[in-house]
Amino acid sequence: MRIYLDTSVIGGVFAKAFSADTKPLFEHIINKEATIIVSTLLEAELVWAPVHVKEYLKTFPHSQIEKVELTNEALILADTYIAEEVVGKTSLIDCQHIAIATICRADVLASWNFKHIVNLERIRGYNSINMRNGYPILEIRSPKEIFAT
Repeated sequence: MRIYLDTSVIGGVFAKAFSADTKPLFEHIINKEATIIVSTLLEAELVWAPVHVKEYLKTFPHSQIEKVELTNEALILADTYIAEEVVGKTSLIDCQHIAIATICRADVLASWNFKHIVNLERIRGYNSINMRNGYPILEIRSPKEIFAT
C-alpha cells in the first residue's frame, strides 16, 4: 500500500489528541506493510515545524519512502478544485496535497484535517473532479482508519 501523507499526520505523531491513533500507522510502515509518499510540498511545510517533527521522517528507511513533486499538472488540478468550489481559496495547499496524491495514484491520502480534506462532502467533490478529468478516485482517510481492523 502506498500512503500519501499530508503535514498533519507528521505533526499528529507528537500531538496528544492524535498520537495514539497516528503511531500505529507508522508501525505498519516500519513493518514494511506500506510505503509512505512524501511530496516536496510536505517537505516545504516541514521547514517551519519544530526540529523533532522535521526530523521524524528521517527515522524511516529510504526503501519505505517514495518522493514525489508538486508538478504543474498537480497545480492545475488543485486550481480546479478551488474553481469548482470544493473548498475556498484559503485551502489551496490542501488541494495541492490532494492533487499530488491523485496524480501519483496513491492508494490513500492520510490526513487529520477534517475540515478541508477528510470530509465526506469534500471527498465527493474532489473525486467528482478527478473522474471528470480522467483521474482515479482517491481514498482519503484519517490515519486511524487506514489499518483499522
